[in-house]
Amino acid sequence: MSCNYLYRSVSHRLPNFICYTPIAPTILSLKSPFCPSRRRRQLRSFSISAGNSFTWDDVFRVPESPQNDDSALSGFFDKIKLCNRDLEKQCEFMPFVIEDRIIGYVHHGFADFLKPFQNVFIFPLDNTFGSHFGCYCTLHPNLSTPNDRTKAVANVVKSLGELIPGIRNELFPVASAFGEQIFFSLERAAAPYFGIKAYGVHMNGYLEKDGQEFLWLGKRSEQKATYPGMLDHLVAGGLPHDISCGENLIKECEEEAGIPRSISHTARPVGAVSYIDIEGYRMKRDVLFCYDLKLPDSFIPHNEDGEVESFQLVPVTKVANIIRNTSFFKANCNLVITDFLFRHGHIKPEVFGYLKLLQSLRSGHCS
Repeated sequence: MSCNYLYRSVSHRLPNFICYTPIAPTILSLKSPFCPSRRRRQLRSFSISAGNSFTWDDVFRVPESPQNDDSALSGFFDKIKLCNRDLEKQCEFMPFVIEDRIIGYVHHGFADFLKPFQNVFIFPLDNTFGSHFGCYCTLHPNLSTPNDRTKAVANVVKSLGELIPGIRNELFPVASAFGEQIFFSLERAAAPYFGIKAYGVHMNGYLEKDGQEFLWLGKRSEQKATYPGMLDHLVAGGLPHDISCGENLIKECEEEAGIPRSISHTARPVGAVSYIDIEGYRMKRDVLFCYDLKLPDSFIPHNEDGEVESFQLVPVTKVANIIRNTSFFKANCNLVITDFLFRHGHIKPEVFGYLKLLQSLRSGHCS
């Protein structure tokens, strides 16, 4: 059974379920009329990978790029593809189902580590959900309440040890879609191993002066467990259990950039971006709620929680070149800033590939 048939059949048979549908290959394909090789050769010395350190001086030395040639958007497509890897491997995952709802996807190899925990995870031999493996993953029927499920799954995650690295002791709600029934809560670091949809809030803090827009950027602490030393939004964070997007953003504004509620409450929700990233046993299905906050010229951010090393105010045109020509940004920040560039008119319809790039910012299901 092909991957395409697998998930079409699930969607057809269970129209009320939130199912994983493959992305049309034309959305993310870089085999378009873009010819980025020449531009890449010219800028090779500025393409620093995520594994190497860089300074703010390196950031400000990134050269200007042509804005109107056929390859103008190719760097943005590269960054979107980076957040949507190995989609052809979706058939290696089986549905994770609770109460007849698909709430995630489990890699068949990872399932082998779960099968010994027979009082928590079971794998019915049933093709009802269109599984390529003829079975699906679910929780033992004795685990009938959200609290029971949360505790039982947490014990399994703890028992798996280094198989799931980076434990944060932060719980994410597990549901088939945003705002729907929560079946249990799951350790944040474990969410991709169960293909759970995760949500976050990302805020572009900007200001206008002398007819030009600027973005405040943060450089993550070198001690961060994930993406140390890389560029980030002024404010961003995962959306944990039992807090609204707006309240979570206000909290993150205070902790990450010292922005008081009197300012942060004026942040405007402006939409969402989404992606699906497969890496080994992990299927990362993220939706990021985007916010814009126009800041006064006098405001200077300062970090309160030790997760940000420093901040810099950078012209938006320079930020666009950093995204296109380097790997300085934490991967998913590229999507949120690219969305900002569209909404603020920095990417124009006259540039070839405009609609294709716009569509690719929501390559995952916004649900």
